Amino acid sequence: MACLIAAPCSGSGKTLLTLALTALLRQRGRSVQTFKVGPDYLDPQLLSRVSGRPCRNLDRLLCGSSWVERSFHWWGRQADHCLVEGVMGLFDGRGPGDEGSSAELAAALQLPVVLVVEASRQAGSVAALVNGFRHHRSDLTMAGVVLNGVSTARHQALLSDALAAIGMPVLGLLPRHPGLSLPSRHLGLLPAHELHNLEGTCAEWAALAERHLDLERLLPLLAPPSSSASGSPASSTGGDPIRWALGLEGEAAAPEPVTLAIAADAAFHFRYPEATELLEAMGVELQPWQPLADAPLPPDCQGVILPGGYPELHAPELAAARRSLADLRHAAAAGLPIYAECGGLLLLGQALEDPQGEAYRMAGLLPFTARRGALQLGYRQATPSHNGLVARCGEPVCGHEFHRWELHPTPTAPSALRASAALNPSAALCAATGLNAATGPSAAASMSASNGVMDGIQQLWQLEGWGCPPRSEGWTTRTLHATWLHLHWAGCSAICRRLHAAARQTAPFAVAAAAAAAPTPWRPGSAGS
Repeated sequence: MACLIAAPCSGSGKTLLTLALTALLRQRGRSVQTFKVGPDYLDPQLLSRVSGRPCRNLDRLLCGSSWVERSFHWWGRQADHCLVEGVMGLFDGRGPGDEGSSAELAAALQLPVVLVVEASRQAGSVAALVNGFRHHRSDLTMAGVVLNGVSTARHQALLSDALAAIGMPVLGLLPRHPGLSLPSRHLGLLPAHELHNLEGTCAEWAALAERHLDLERLLPLLAPPSSSASGSPASSTGGDPIRWALGLEGEAAAPEPVTLAIAADAAFHFRYPEATELLEAMGVELQPWQPLADAPLPPDCQGVILPGGYPELHAPELAAARRSLADLRHAAAAGLPIYAECGGLLLLGQALEDPQGEAYRMAGLLPFTARRGALQLGYRQATPSHNGLVARCGEPVCGHEFHRWELHPTPTAPSALRASAALNPSAALCAATGLNAATGPSAAASMSASNGVMDGIQQLWQLEGWGCPPRSEGWTTRTLHATWLHLHWAGCSAICRRLHAAARQTAPFAVAAAAAAAPTPWRPGSAGS
């Protein structure tokens, strides 16, 4: 049975241990399925690269217990080894309790816990710490401890003797080594695609595991889940969780195919692998779109997905991507469905400030400027205020908020923004909508005449969370969903169905944009006759 790699707090070395074990097993030619507890994009990206298969998030709050059990058993059985990296401290969940915590998941899936303890400034006190974690919940099994930050042989002996006195196995250690630190920035680890010489680093991680871990006792804990590991109906069925989430089990007919563009580059890469799989099971063909490269929208796309990421670190390049921004405005004017969350939301505003406070013009579809602010972090219960592209009144969802940028209302388009070329005031409407003065009013029918902001936008939903005062958040229309909130679509698969349905009703981008830009034919009795 797989194990859960947990710790007393963040920064203890959970990710390093998980990577070291995964790299070692891959070096030995074994397949490894990794999982990550909670709502995380960055650790799973790195674990996916090292393991060679998508890391799966296990989040009971976002996806529900049935999905988590199905996901763990379905994908866990498809590899030689299986391990789960926890989130934050072992008992850290929503609010002060352990709901949604690594401990709750370990108890539900009957996973033994390997506790990684950062012990660089401890000796005998480590026994009190570990003993407290061992007995805090009676339904958990502590398989042993891995000590991180051990500096000398004497230090190791002190720690080992202290743990031996309480009968706790030491399963290895992670020595102090500057080359083993994992670089990070304001939302967590650096994305995997920004790490240089990852292959060489994997070899170092594998060597670390070989030299310093008790592999004879650790590796048996990484066995894949057995079919009899859980008696719940969800896990015993063993069915594909993707088709189960969509209600497609037993359906032979494939849904009507549609094409969606999805922003996929260094600025937009926060998404769960299941989002792609759920859409593909619905008959959606996803075409990657690179705004940073100023790429045009695919001409045959019938909608646009803007996932999260780090657009704030690429604001100058995005402002200079005039063709991409213009195409996004054309898509909005033509009524193509647009789904945007977190970083994708920032692309739709009037302006985006970079970390130095310089403002750059964005697509101009929503009335805000975004700039660095206080950290917003935590689970949120979202209650829709209006029916929109994918949300419906009476259908609350659980999502996760994690960002350091905040939105400031801008009732008119900002001036004096840094961009690749100056925009003169007489061209403000044309610039905001991406249209030239000869296009005519019909193409901008869904835009406000003042600044290019979409007409008919409404408040998306009310957010509530522990320690977070209730507030209105997000924007929606029949063709738009824009929010800070990250959703895991396995827990709200209606999103996929509604995106698919909205795209089916839309002509391909090239056709829809051309039709929207065409002047309205004059008819007797029409305005101006």
